[in-house]
Amino acid sequence: MRRLRTIKNCCLIACAMMIASCSQQSGQQTDARWVGTWGTAVQLTEPHNCPPEPGISGNTIRQKIRVSIGGETVRLKLSNEFGNDVLKIAAVSLAPALEGSKIDATKAVNVLFDGKQAIDIEKGKSVISDALPFALTPRMDVAVTIAYIFVPSDITGHPGSRTTSYILTGNELNNTDFADAVTTDHWYTIERLDVVADEPTAAIAIVGNSITDGRGSTTNKVNRWTDVFSERLLANPATSKLAVLNMGIGGNCVIRGGLGPNASVRFGRDVIEQPGVKYVILFEGVNDMGYSPNPSMTEKELIAAYSKMIDTAHAHGLKIYGATVTPFKECFYGSPEKEQCRLAVNNWIRTCGKFDAVIDFEKAICSSSDTTVMNPDLHDNDNLHPNANGHKALGEFVDLKLFE
Repeated sequence: MRRLRTIKNCCLIACAMMIASCSQQSGQQTDARWVGTWGTAVQLTEPHNCPPEPGISGNTIRQKIRVSIGGETVRLKLSNEFGNDVLKIAAVSLAPALEGSKIDATKAVNVLFDGKQAIDIEKGKSVISDALPFALTPRMDVAVTIAYIFVPSDITGHPGSRTTSYILTGNELNNTDFADAVTTDHWYTIERLDVVADEPTAAIAIVGNSITDGRGSTTNKVNRWTDVFSERLLANPATSKLAVLNMGIGGNCVIRGGLGPNASVRFGRDVIEQPGVKYVILFEGVNDMGYSPNPSMTEKELIAAYSKMIDTAHAHGLKIYGATVTPFKECFYGSPEKEQCRLAVNNWIRTCGKFDAVIDFEKAICSSSDTTVMNPDLHDNDNLHPNANGHKALGEFVDLKLFE
């Protein structure tokens, strides 16, 4: 009996050692505390936003992102959530990004998946890389270079990158010269970059539509209102350990229709499942109102959807702040019925008492003489989206004390 028990104990020890060995090889650092430092809300890429010729299947793309907080150890999340076939990748690298497509090649690192460079991502799935050492500084520009073997015709991506990406024919992972690359202002496959961070480092997930996605900001200037907000957080000692995750999708709705999964559906993926998330800003609803054939019904549906997201956030220990819907009366969406819906929904956001706080963006961007229209100096000539100055006004309006 003692001999059998000894053999059994030895087997258990051997199994434990094998598991530990596998964990080390995968590089996942299962005991590490991860926080997202950059993220984007992925969706099915519409045909007109797909990669230009020569495409990315069998080719290489270099994409640039700007992180929020820094760290010494990172991991990368890639997605084939909306793919209609297996996504096959030959290799991925990270490097500090310089001007244009240039990188600091001396600091480039290969991204591994269970110790391997190549990875197949099944349709409907995403993968997270092994942990890797990478000196990441706050608001650093990072180049993610991906050499693809095969890309499905349905591509998972994020069209509203407001950032130029660079495509070269063939496997050019180690090529530092992308000067002759074909360019496109979209992201593909990349979904999130995480860092290992101690308490009290945390993330703020912002759920929104085209305004949060950056419509009206300047391509390659990284001046969305969320970027302005992130820079303010980092400059303030009491909030300098907070990351910002922009989960905006252009044309997105809260309830139904629009582009990408609606906010009610993607709330779990884009908020609850984000590593290290502590705060949520909910700034969405204008497209539901704008598309609505029955604004009075939309009012009730939006309030019900907001309430459900608030309850979900609170059930997971998160603080959630409601942002009022900005004016759109003079844009193509405008009608008296839709404006009444906006006013009623905003009144509920301000007075319901369910949100942990309210960020009254209407006040930040409306005309000084009429709160139902946008300040003419702050919109993108469409009376709906902020221009660069409008994004600055929104980003500077948020009270940092809410996050201290």
